[in-house]
Amino acid sequence: MSKNFDVVVIGGGPGGYIAAIRAAQLGFSTACIDEWKNGKGGPAPGGTCTNVGCIPSKALLQSSEHYEHAGHAFAEHGIEVKGLGLKLEQMLARKDTIVKQNNDGILYLFKKNKVTFFHGRGSFVKAEGGAYEIKVAGAAEESITAKHVVIATGSNARALPGAEFDEKLILSNAGALEIGAVPKKLGVIGAGVIGLEMGSVWRRLGAEVTVLEALPTFLGAVDEQIAKEAHKLFTKQGLAINLGVKIGAITTAKNNVTVEYTDSKGAEQKGTFDRLIVSIGRVPNTIGLNGEAVGLKLDERGFVAVDGDCKTNLPNVWAVGDVVRGPMLAHKAEEEGVAVAERIAGQHGHVNFNTIPWVIYTSPEIAWVGKTEQQLKAEGIAYKAGTFPFMANGRARALGDTSGMVKFLADAKSDEILGVHIVGPVASELISEAVVAMEFRASSEDIARICHAHPSLSEATKEAALAVDKRSLNF
Repeated sequence: MSKNFDVVVIGGGPGGYIAAIRAAQLGFSTACIDEWKNGKGGPAPGGTCTNVGCIPSKALLQSSEHYEHAGHAFAEHGIEVKGLGLKLEQMLARKDTIVKQNNDGILYLFKKNKVTFFHGRGSFVKAEGGAYEIKVAGAAEESITAKHVVIATGSNARALPGAEFDEKLILSNAGALEIGAVPKKLGVIGAGVIGLEMGSVWRRLGAEVTVLEALPTFLGAVDEQIAKEAHKLFTKQGLAINLGVKIGAITTAKNNVTVEYTDSKGAEQKGTFDRLIVSIGRVPNTIGLNGEAVGLKLDERGFVAVDGDCKTNLPNVWAVGDVVRGPMLAHKAEEEGVAVAERIAGQHGHVNFNTIPWVIYTSPEIAWVGKTEQQLKAEGIAYKAGTFPFMANGRARALGDTSGMVKFLADAKSDEILGVHIVGPVASELISEAVVAMEFRASSEDIARICHAHPSLSEATKEAALAVDKRSLNF
């Protein structure tokens, strides 16, 4: 016999679990279905982000940065480290503990908010009488029905044709987090967020890292000035970044992978690596959803087709996160999840795509919101720019991390902030001020007039805003 709910969410990643919690807060009887398993076969909600994405990668980035600081930066502070060693299994175990804490936290939140959790794979069976029947294939098969269904099934790593992931030699983001010994030579195909973050982790731990990127420009979505600064810094750190390459044959042997490629000058090259990380983007995950049973429409790229409110072609069926259009970002999925739950309740949930921040958690970090300078030029928008380097910031000097800058772009006439771009220490935290400012349509003058604590990294934000009007005080 089916269990009846007002709302059923298929997928327990950032978009899914947040949508379920918000729906429950709004008074709906709500269920969330998620099939992710931990090492013991138990439930592990949180999706790619919690299990093999955002959370574990940040744990390893933090650990590897501590290791690099101990080996190279502590001496400057008068701290002597003798006999420095790496216990990789402990580093990975710490990462796994943090993942489990997040899994358990989501299960606790479900219980707190009275969300019924089903561990298994959810799929459509049929639509009947204004409701949808959903099958849950888990330890025991169950049938549930709901008036509203929210699809939040996320995305999967895109494989290179002819070089499928085996997670031993050819690795996706998941395998990149589980390498049992530091490879001497690591290849990374794709100089995007995942490639750079994972490449940074293993470089710090001792690997010789070669990055192969098909595009002729580095980080094309990032403001060009910021991207050039980041490229210079990453290259100085030891990442070998090759742009404009064309990947050829990839062959595996017992203990290594060989990649044949043509470099940007047209010369044939060959690289042999102990491990190869492939990070060339992600594809929407609709595997096993059985959307065809109810006539769910997908677009030409395989995403669930939705309108501006995340409505699908089916009545009372919604979709959020990586499985729909827009940036594949956990926080974008969360905002859509909240908005959909509120729309189901008859409210006016809203997501402003123009103020969604982006972050790359390398060292230095890269973060931005709004338009890049190249976008403004292409759109013919008159603008003013202001930059301020962290080398002129007192707190950055005290931290020993003066690389990078803050950049403001403002409308030439109204002075409204159009974009803010940061490469430097804790850029991921600093960008929030810019997001708030842009959400309230602030001007660069507004930020320039706000008192910022001294000494703090945020003063670089104020100074960049002052620089828009060419009156920076400390540079």
